[in-house]
Amino acid sequence: MSRVAKQPISLPKGVEVAVGSDSISVKGPRGTLLVHHLPGVTVSVDNDVVNISLGEGVDHMFGGTARALLANMVTGVSTGYERKLELVGVGYRAAMQGKSLNLSLGFSHPVVFEAPEGISIETPTQTEVLIKGTDKQVVGQVAAKIRGFRPPEPYKGKGVRYAGEKITLKEAKKA
Repeated sequence: MSRVAKQPISLPKGVEVAVGSDSISVKGPRGTLLVHHLPGVTVSVDNDVVNISLGEGVDHMFGGTARALLANMVTGVSTGYERKLELVGVGYRAAMQGKSLNLSLGFSHPVVFEAPEGISIETPTQTEVLIKGTDKQVVGQVAAKIRGFRPPEPYKGKGVRYAGEKITLKEAKKA
């Protein structure tokens, strides 16, 4: 079994894991998440600790994947995930209008992005976008979609970037 799969997952207070015949559900203060069983992986819960074991002849990669998915679900329903985006450029700004994000990114038209179910989007300032949710994969996917509307360009660095992302600028053409 992989080293990752051997590590137990400790459950914080208020988080419950229910193992069904074909799926595993994790319930906590921020919501409920569900994942389907991976083939040959057995999940057992005893005294607020989740352990993963593999059946005979099963690939070891499934154990590490199952453990990582469950650990991410436990973190998501207990504390949640968030990604922060920054808008860099003259006139680039973001504003929330109900459940949709309105972005001015230098195009001739505003870009409107509808937040999917289970995701909350906030704009603390006009140049910052904060994406929050319980599912790590969905939060990252929404952040990547918004960044994809105007990725940072390599000469001036203008565009939508992750908070703390370093953009390596290219040198301009010399005369």
